[in-house]
Amino acid sequence: MRWIWAAVAATAPLLASPVAASAPLNATASTAAQRPDHVVVVVMENKRYDAVIGHRRTPYITALARRGANFTAAYGETHPSQPNYLALFSGSTQGVTDNACIRHPFDAPNLGRQLLDAGLTFTGYAEALPSTGFTGCSAGTYVRRHNPWVDFADVPADLNRPLRDLPSRWGQLPTVAFVVPDLCHDMHNCPKADADRWMRQTLGSYADWAESHNSLLILTFDEDNGTDGNHIPTLVLGAGVRPGDRTQRVDHYAVLRTIEDAYGLPPLGAAAQATPLPLS
Repeated sequence: MRWIWAAVAATAPLLASPVAASAPLNATASTAAQRPDHVVVVVMENKRYDAVIGHRRTPYITALARRGANFTAAYGETHPSQPNYLALFSGSTQGVTDNACIRHPFDAPNLGRQLLDAGLTFTGYAEALPSTGFTGCSAGTYVRRHNPWVDFADVPADLNRPLRDLPSRWGQLPTVAFVVPDLCHDMHNCPKADADRWMRQTLGSYADWAESHNSLLILTFDEDNGTDGNHIPTLVLGAGVRPGDRTQRVDHYAVLRTIEDAYGLPPLGAAAQATPLPLS
């Protein structure tokens, strides 16, 4: 079944509860909504919008933006990287203002725990993570500062997995999966073309599959490179998503709110004041 998203008022959740996914909410909602079977969220690094979307070295990501909803006014919350990842995963930067390794996990609400408590599933997949449940600050091209789910005490360690554990059969994915490339494939240390190629090879078949299997691919960046007001690429592709540019200003809190609304979860922190991404 194809499903349609509706942008609603910033303080009103899109879905009242997981079991009411197909029912209209109130007079302000223009359509009903059907929750996706799977959402995959990919986060890349440190690039301004026009350095990726439409750039000759990132043809695949540009093609994804043209196939889906391309947010031309998406912005990170702050600099440097780490607080933006925390904002996306928990609706708050948790008071973090730097990239220093977080030694003591937060006892705070977060998307992973929300999904588990609602009877849904979550897994975070990090490229170059040495082993399941690894809590070290770095290992080769892996860094913990790009892996927000490991920073919350109530997310089980066995849901912190290396990218090699990403299912090859997309129907076996958890309800929501975060996929974080390593320092090369996230555009941090290596040419953009390498990351573009990685995206096509790693998730290209998922992008194709999602469009016909009631699922979503979300690609966003943590921050820009400090040259364009933290203006970042963000796109959403999948079943029921109308292709085209979206010009409203959005941020990581809006991305989080969209996922939470889809599954009838209460918005966390600043996501409560964010307007969901308009996808239909």
